[in-house]
Amino acid sequence: MDISHDSNYSSPVSPNTTAASSGGTPAKATTSATPSRYESQKRRDWNTFCQYLRNHRPPLSLAMCSGAHVLEFLRYLDQFGKTKVHNQNCPFFGMPNPPAACPCPLRQAWGSLDALIGRLRAAYEEHGGQPEGNPFAARAVRIFLREVRDFQAKARGVSYDKKRKRPKPAAATEATTSTTMASDHRD
Repeated sequence: MDISHDSNYSSPVSPNTTAASSGGTPAKATTSATPSRYESQKRRDWNTFCQYLRNHRPPLSLAMCSGAHVLEFLRYLDQFGKTKVHNQNCPFFGMPNPPAACPCPLRQAWGSLDALIGRLRAAYEEHGGQPEGNPFAARAVRIFLREVRDFQAKARGVSYDKKRKRPKPAAATEATTSTTMASDHRD
């Protein structure tokens, strides 16, 4: 498995073209090699994870990394979180807007962890990792994220229900069209 993890991460960038015109001359196109916000964040996350592996005792190679190491990394990141997550014995447990401060810890928000894993999962495969061996796609990681989501929802009194897809506007338009046609035929 050839997975590079050096800090010189290169990502495919689609060039942005901008046109500038002056007077009656035709527009001149220029290209920009600036990576998108997503690509920049993915590169930063990848470098952070690789640094974590290098600092691990004993140091780990990416090929030896498993879902357990990813979970260890996520728990390490918790110390830098900014989301108040109430403990079960806290009087404000389950309250979306607590009336006072409490000593409960700040943690990484579930949405941030979910997005991070998505970016690292993509970066792993971009660096030559096989999808079936991707530690960021491990069952244990998916279960951990689900548990974090559920616990944070209970602790804050907020539910993370899946968003339901809205019906297509075309279906609604067809329904109104057919009822209009039916009323036209009654005359």
